[in-house]
Amino acid sequence: MAGGIVQPGGGTRRRRRSSGGSRPMSEINVTPFVDVMLVLLIIFMVAAPLLTAGVPIELPETAAAPLPQEQEEPLALTIAADGRVLIGSTEVPRDDLVPRLRAIAGERQGDKVFLRADGTVSYSDVMVVMGALNAGGFRNIGLVTEPGGPTLSGAGDGAADTGQ
Repeated sequence: MAGGIVQPGGGTRRRRRSSGGSRPMSEINVTPFVDVMLVLLIIFMVAAPLLTAGVPIELPETAAAPLPQEQEEPLALTIAADGRVLIGSTEVPRDDLVPRLRAIAGERQGDKVFLRADGTVSYSDVMVVMGALNAGGFRNIGLVTEPGGPTLSGAGDGAADTGQ
């Protein structure tokens, strides 16, 4: 008789535990959610460095301080070593540069643009593109360089040599 209930009719019936036999489980299993989030975190950590503006160029070095960050992502314009001009990662013919810049300036709130030019590009080519930026409506132009370049105030470091 242990474990059973005596019924008035003389039979026994086993008692069933009420551990949710037919009721739905009300707990949320977060283990798969955590697994997916960890995988996404790893993917974004690996992919984030690859999302930089993509034309490989050798930037000149300078001792200038970096510009402060803005709320709107500035437009990036690149002059490659072979003379190609790219807005973002899209190549633009020089004849279409000013109209394309005017169209972009009409869509944007700010007029900030970052000009990236390969160190081998001539000064006159950079100035021609800066003139096109000015004609296209962009007045706030930041020249992108690599940090750690020579300074003119360094005495004895060879940076301010006159070549004699």
